[in-house]
Amino acid sequence: MTKNAIRIGGASGYWGDSAMAVPQLLAGGSLDYLVFDYLAEITMSILARARVRDPEAGYATDFVTAALAPNLGAIAAQGVRVISNAGGVNPVACGAAVRALVEKAGLTLKVAVITGDDLLPCAAELAQGGLTEMFTDEAFPPVDRIASLNAYLGAFPIAAALDAGADIVITGRCVDSAVTLGACIHAFGWSREDYDRLASGSLAGHVLECGPQATGGNFTDWECVAARIAEIGYPIAEITPDGDFTVSKPAGTGGGVSVGTVSEQMLYEIGDPQDYALPDVSCDFSQVTIMPAGPDQVFVSGARGAPPPEKYKASLTWQDGWRAGLYLSFYGLDAARKAQSFADAAIARAGAILGKLNAPPFSETSTEILGNECQFGTFGQSRDAREVVLKLAAKHADAAGAGLLLREAAGLGLASPPGLSGFQGGRPKPSPVIRLFSCLCPRPMVDVRIELDGKSLDYAEPPLGNARAPNPVRPEPPAKPDTSSGSVRVPLIALAWGRSGDKGNHANIGIIARDPEFLPALWHGLSTDIVTERFAHFLEGPVERFYLPGSHAINFLLHDVLGGGGIASLRNDPQGKGYAQILLATPIEIPTLLAQRFNLTEAMA
Repeated sequence: MTKNAIRIGGASGYWGDSAMAVPQLLAGGSLDYLVFDYLAEITMSILARARVRDPEAGYATDFVTAALAPNLGAIAAQGVRVISNAGGVNPVACGAAVRALVEKAGLTLKVAVITGDDLLPCAAELAQGGLTEMFTDEAFPPVDRIASLNAYLGAFPIAAALDAGADIVITGRCVDSAVTLGACIHAFGWSREDYDRLASGSLAGHVLECGPQATGGNFTDWECVAARIAEIGYPIAEITPDGDFTVSKPAGTGGGVSVGTVSEQMLYEIGDPQDYALPDVSCDFSQVTIMPAGPDQVFVSGARGAPPPEKYKASLTWQDGWRAGLYLSFYGLDAARKAQSFADAAIARAGAILGKLNAPPFSETSTEILGNECQFGTFGQSRDAREVVLKLAAKHADAAGAGLLLREAAGLGLASPPGLSGFQGGRPKPSPVIRLFSCLCPRPMVDVRIELDGKSLDYAEPPLGNARAPNPVRPEPPAKPDTSSGSVRVPLIALAWGRSGDKGNHANIGIIARDPEFLPALWHGLSTDIVTERFAHFLEGPVERFYLPGSHAINFLLHDVLGGGGIASLRNDPQGKGYAQILLATPIEIPTLLAQRFNLTEAMA
């Protein structure tokens, strides 16, 4: 029997998220499901290294020890079902640990484990097939350097495990939103061809997947929620059979749910909003509307779907040398020039030693002086800042070479310009450079299997059919605003919210108009040329711009801007999390009458 609605709590956004989420959601959520997202490309490489050291490791242990162990009794008593990708690169071991926990607690919860995403045994076959990186066309990396290779599974295996009676479902690598979509498919009986509903369920999962980022975390208007940020509520989505959903949080918790918080999360880490491709559906979020529905509640509708891609996306991580870096501070007169002099000397010293050893030079060095003039355009502190932080880093083919920079930087401590300081906790150590390689693999190569308490379930992925996603019809952008009666310049933050994140070596910046009347000025004031100029210091590729009229938003995709991204990068912000904050300082020209009507005169640039 199909339910009228299901309530799903988003209890984890990454490996290391707070343990406060589960008891909070159980106490105030009236939930049907708890979903947990632990995995990112960096996490997969860390878990893969852990499994090499210990065959029983390789999963998110916090899921067992912090999320389930203290709360398993309440989960069972309330009949809440749990779905998690905590399996990482070893979902079987994670399932065994959870079953041991259930047995110790004297409970009868059924635990399902989904496997098939791990393609590491197929690495040589894929390499021989001439497979290249899907975004850069780079050659397949050396097989002996690969740390992990996983296909992004979809939601139908999760639904099948729930159909079979699983109370707890553990997967390896799946798309982040699949843990939510799987619950929807099970509860509502959605089919492979229910594309709009699948897209809506995926959007609900996308909103939940980063936990409190939907309830005030990382929010542009952070001061609105700062007073009780320590008690921030985790998000809840109440989803109906047609896919529309309401976002809320447990009563009495901190943070806040608003059009701004949920809109920011919708745009977080997406590229083309009309071609958000997942294993189960290709999503179009351009016409999604996000409306107030009560205190700390918003209603989301309007997602559209089309057939999914013919192939699975796979994520490969591989080691490409070593990196080393450290932070130091300089304060007092000429702090920035002193920091730059120190950095130049440390790199020169280490480079000279490499030369004497006939070793290759550093493959890349990075010097960032934080607190100095902002590196992105002209917005930031002045060059005469009296206190700065120096971030110094380098890459080398081997660990000893990378470590030379750390050694020589430490050795300059008594020979540096005056004003050197910093919190000391021992010299940092070199770490592997882990690069991401994204590719497409044939679906038949992925053998999805489901095991429920020792019994293998009979499962086959639903066929895709012959239909393919059409090319998106781009919405007509807004007309240029009329400034014939005069115009003024105000900072973008007075007109919009913003959120940014990473897509491999790319970054996206979502800009959402605070009021629909601001959108024409935003569209015409934020060209790709303007964004290119703001990020010229790091930008190596083009900038794309997309229009989302439903949510009064614009999404920018900046190609090749993160220095490799993740732990392949030497940047202070290798995932672009603060890029929106840079762009929000941009002055935007708006009609004077509009500024007066919205009392924006005090914000004039």
